[in-house]
Amino acid sequence: MSTLKKILNNKPIGFFDSGVGGLSVYSKFRSIVPNENTLYFGDLKHLPYGSKSKEELVGFAREILDFFKSKEVKAVVIACNTSSAQAYDVIKDEYKFKIYPIIQSCSRVIASLGAEKIGVFATAATVASGAYTKELHKYNPLLEVKEIACKSWVDIVEGLREPGDEVKTHIEEMLKFRPDKIILGCTHYPYLMNQLRLYAPEDLFIDPAEIFVNFIKDDLASLELLNTNNVPGAEEIFVSANPESFVKHSKIFYDVKSLPEVIALNF
Repeated sequence: MSTLKKILNNKPIGFFDSGVGGLSVYSKFRSIVPNENTLYFGDLKHLPYGSKSKEELVGFAREILDFFKSKEVKAVVIACNTSSAQAYDVIKDEYKFKIYPIIQSCSRVIASLGAEKIGVFATAATVASGAYTKELHKYNPLLEVKEIACKSWVDIVEGLREPGDEVKTHIEEMLKFRPDKIILGCTHYPYLMNQLRLYAPEDLFIDPAEIFVNFIKDDLASLELLNTNNVPGAEEIFVSANPESFVKHSKIFYDVKSLPEVIALNF
């Protein structure tokens, strides 16, 4: 391997989400591809993303990707369904590094599972975009897809509070559709599995995180961008606000051991 290629492969991979939800993807990535150098950005200043406009979400994404550009990343992972749905198509060609959006990356695999009816629980902004239906239909136009907006679920997870009837109500609505599988279309939602399994079998639900991470790993390998060092990769964690809150809430997905650096966003 040439020296220039090795320098490129050693560059970090950036991950971002509105808060701790993206750590569900980040944690799996650190486990499956442990020798990659990584950066994580939690945009707690603008949490939750699900209630924001498309213009706002595009602005947040650009700010974060500009920050990652300054860190000389080799790729960025949009570990946020809402940003994948609302911002990716706008900003995907604005940067020279590879960008991996969770919805678009996972839909090919999910559409090939043999299901006839797929449900999606997601944020209001993701559902409004129709991104899951559009992407799934690219690979299987006969799929029946029902998307339900779960407006309070991110707040439940970020607040570490017990849900009231919010989970039960949405599950009952979805089960009337008789789905073969239900996608947890927000990276925060796997935290609610203990509640979800009260009303439906756990194997009914799809957490896209592992599908997503394996897709990224395979694609990086095909591009010859995997880090070839046989040592654990370095990591840096950043937030746009509330570092103490981030560390506290991160434990549900990943053990962040020290306060992240606060990076101010201008948007």
